[in-house]
Parts: sequence; structure tokens; C-alpha cells
Amino acid sequence: MPDYFEIARHFSTEERAVRDSVRAFCTARALPIIGDHFEAGTFPKELIPEIAALGILGANLNGYGCAGVSDIAYGLAMQELERADSALRSFASVQGSLVMYPIHAFGSEEQKKKFLPELANGKIIGCFGLTEPDFGSNPSGMRASAREDGDSYVLNGTKRWITNGNLANLAIIWAKIGGVEGEVRGFLVPTDSRGFEARRINKKLSLRASDTSELVLEDVRIPKSLVLPNVRGMKGPLACLTSARFGIAWGVIGAASACFDSALDYAKHRVQFGGKPIAAHQLVQAKFAEILTQITASQVMVLEASRLKREGLLRPQQVSMIKRHNARTALDTARTCRDILGGNGITLDYPVMRHMCNLETVSTYEGTHDIHTLVLGQDVTGIAAFG
Repeated sequence: MPDYFEIARHFSTEERAVRDSVRAFCTARALPIIGDHFEAGTFPKELIPEIAALGILGANLNGYGCAGVSDIAYGLAMQELERADSALRSFASVQGSLVMYPIHAFGSEEQKKKFLPELANGKIIGCFGLTEPDFGSNPSGMRASAREDGDSYVLNGTKRWITNGNLANLAIIWAKIGGVEGEVRGFLVPTDSRGFEARRINKKLSLRASDTSELVLEDVRIPKSLVLPNVRGMKGPLACLTSARFGIAWGVIGAASACFDSALDYAKHRVQFGGKPIAAHQLVQAKFAEILTQITASQVMVLEASRLKREGLLRPQQVSMIKRHNARTALDTARTCRDILGGNGITLDYPVMRHMCNLETVSTYEGTHDIHTLVLGQDVTGIAAFG
């Protein structure tokens, strides 16, 4: 993995230990099987207990069975998971940032004690229901509804593109109380509730090793004790997305680095034109120079963002910048590395096109490149250009 500016010298002993343990796990356990799972369109469920045992589910949360490591250590864990495959990092991101984080930040003490330890040890798997079939980039337009009925709420609606949906025992569902103009609230919904159904989304050409579902809720009744009490409105789900984007910005560096390493090794050994390896040619070297520069820029950005986060200074708009830049850089890197590998680059014998396909999704979810462009544009000018 490239580290041209020796970024690792800034990592603590604990942070390096987290990086190295997750890297060793991915090398020994994930990489030998992930290509087959990608081809079959299946998630490697057998790895869940081992991922949990690494202590990286909700790793940067404190208490309630969570590891409480630094944001840099958490980011490095996401980087190493995505070096293997975006599906593994997506699984951990959803569990930690989109399920455990809102319970930790907005849940009651009873909810925290009940759910967080089991989520941290992988006994409970969670999913996050915000996106709907007709509302992705504009989540506030959601139509999912919650109707108060005595000591319960009755939920109706459909959520789509839900990672971990068919794996989950618990779903965080965001819905409006009182109809389309109502207040958004977060609900902790056991997936074995009557009227709850998770439908697997098949025929994907990206994130094939990830479990992706549509959630259908028809008169799902849950007690009021399973409503997140300490957040109202879109602040809750948007805070979750900011948390997830932070992990994504770290994670995609792993995918980009895997592509870089694979293409560099290939170019040094692939002999063409006069008996020289293609790495000896100027056009190929120019590609590596640009890739290395962009990966290094990504590494510097997430390191500084992590420092801001530790100091309580990181703003959502800054997270938009690192997600926007790093996801696009990783996708461009994968495309360029696929080109360097030529025809061999389209096979699963090399990781590059698998990463390239995955990164098409990673570049889209948790805010597209264009949406984050508008977020930054509004932050700079003070003028919203949405709509």
C-alpha cells in the first residue's frame, strides 16, 4: 500500500495495531474467498464473527461494549476492509455508523444497554432505512409514515438500497409522524416484526458481495420504547450519513491502493515492445505518477479530517469534501489501473475491475459527487443551488 508522504509515522501504536490486525485478517481470510462471493453475488456471512472479534464494529464509540479507539484507528480499519472489498467495509460502516452511532448518540440509556453490546459483538446485525424508491438524494421527501396508536407506533412505507437488509435483526427506520409534512423520527424495528419484509435486490453489477435489499413495512407495530428519544427532524439521519461518509473517505483509499499495487506489480512484469516491461514506458509511468499523487492527497485529507474530528471541529461540509474527492479519486484510479492491465484487467484473477465496479456504487451512495459538489458550493457562496 503506497505511503509516499510517510503518513503512518503519525499513527499511534494502537492505531498501527488496529491497521495491522485488520490487514492480516483480510489477507488470510477475506481475499482468498471474496472473488468467488463477488461472482456468486453473495455476502461472506461466515466472516461476521471474525470481523466482530476484531473489535471494529462501532470501534470509535465509547462504552457499551464498544472498543473506543481513535477515529484514525477506525478509519484505518475501514481502509483495510475496503482493500479486500467494498462489501466488507459497507457491512461494517452500516453496523457502526448507521446503526450503532444513532443509538449511541440519540438513544435512551435502556436502548444503549440493550442493543449496543450485541451490535458490537455481531450477535445482532443492523441495517439503516432512509433511502426510498423515489427519494435518494432528497431524503426529506420520504413517504414512510408512523401513526401513533396507544402505546405503539404503526409504520408503513418502503425503503430501498438497504445494505445488510436481509442479514439484519434490527432496522433503524426513519419515518414521518403525521403524514408527508410530519416530523421525522427514528424507530428501532426488529426485523421479525409482523408486517416487516426484506426483499433481496439481485442482478447487481456492483457491490455484488454486499447484501442489498428493499424493506417493506405494512402496519408494523412497535412500542414507543423503541423510538429514538433524543433527536427529531432530519438532523438525526443526516448526522448518521456524516458519520458514514467519514468512514467511506478512509475506506476507498484501501480500494485505490489495492488497484495501484496490483497494476504496479503487473506493469513491472508484463513485457512488451523490445523486451521491456510496460512500466518502463513513459505513458504508463505518467499514469502511476498521477495515481500516486491522488492517493497521497486522499491520505493527507483524511488524516487532517480525523484530527479535526478529535478536536470537535470537523464540519459536515468538510466530510462532504473528503467523501467527494476520495471516492472519485478511487474510481478514477481503478479505471486507470484496469487500463494498465489491458484485457487481463477484466478478470477476477486480478482485483481491479471488481473494485472498479464496486466504486461505482460507493461514489453514488451517501451522497453523489454532484450532491457533495452542491454542498460545498453552498458552503462557499452561502447560496443553496438544490432544486
